[in-house]
Amino acid sequence: MYAIVRTGGKQYRVSPGDVIRVERLRGEAGSVVEFNHVFAVRGKTLQAGKPLVDGAKVTGVILGEGRGKKIRVLKYKRKKQYRRVLGHRQDFTEVLIKEVAGA
Repeated sequence: MYAIVRTGGKQYRVSPGDVIRVERLRGEAGSVVEFNHVFAVRGKTLQAGKPLVDGAKVTGVILGEGRGKKIRVLKYKRKKQYRRVLGHRQDFTEVLIKEVAGA
């Protein structure tokens, strides 16, 4: 069984037991989080929403928070002696998927 959910402007395919990294969510480690924006649920049959599946939800537990790998952003203009290097680390939350409840 799996579901396709949206959180943080991105879509994820999740199954019970999966650990996913999503955009930072509010909540402490060990707290329960629900994803109500479910686009599709696959059990024995596929239920696709228009755009969402009515009554479907995905439940997970927050494992912790962290920051991703640093990326470097370079601005450069040739022949003008212009260079700027910026860095960025994205915050994330690790979520353990406990249950996928279909309609």
